[in-house]
Amino acid sequence: MKKFKFKLETLLKVTRMKREDAEVAFAEASRKLEEAREQLDEMLADMQRSQQKFDKLARNGAKLPMERIVAYHQFFNYKRRQIEQQNRLILERRGKKQQKMKELMDLMSYVKSIEQLRERKLQEYKDEAMHEEQKILDELGQQLVMRRKGAAS
Repeated sequence: MKKFKFKLETLLKVTRMKREDAEVAFAEASRKLEEAREQLDEMLADMQRSQQKFDKLARNGAKLPMERIVAYHQFFNYKRRQIEQQNRLILERRGKKQQKMKELMDLMSYVKSIEQLRERKLQEYKDEAMHEEQKILDELGQQLVMRRKGAAS
């Protein structure tokens, strides 16, 4: 009997490679999202430290020059804009991560269906091989019985 050959083996290999690429792309999107979140945390911590510093100066009753108050005000506005921009970046990267996850899940499902088809075809091949082997054994058994009958006569 011929060796088992799965007709879609090349498709299976290519799809597995695409799945691996999708896994890498998903990991990269996850890493970028995490980096953006960490940067946001740093920005928020910086804003909080600056706000505490300003509040401390104001509570101590120190007479702050108007230029310094304006500078703090401008700094806080700048930080708020940075934080808003970072939040938009996080939303964008979250969407990208979800897109990569969907692509990965689709490829995983596709690979699984091809692998299941391959397993089914392999089982059919094994069943057919077993059937052929049994047929050969039956024929040999029949020939042996016929020879014994011929020798006994």
